[in-house]
Amino acid sequence: MSKGRIQELVESMDPIDAAKGMADAAKKLFSLLGEEALRDFLTDLIGNGGQDKITGLVHL
Repeated sequence: MSKGRIQELVESMDPIDAAKGMADAAKKLFSLLGEEALRDFLTDLIGNGGQDKITGLVHL
């Protein structure tokens, strides 16, 4: 599935349902990623938020 298709699906859903679906998918994805790939994913997700946001995620 392409990045664009995933975006289309998310945009077509109720935001709460989309968030729940993404959380379920992320749980599975996280178990498949190595440490570096997971760190890169989280950095991309946060954007240029800096180390404080990354540190905050670690405490979740």
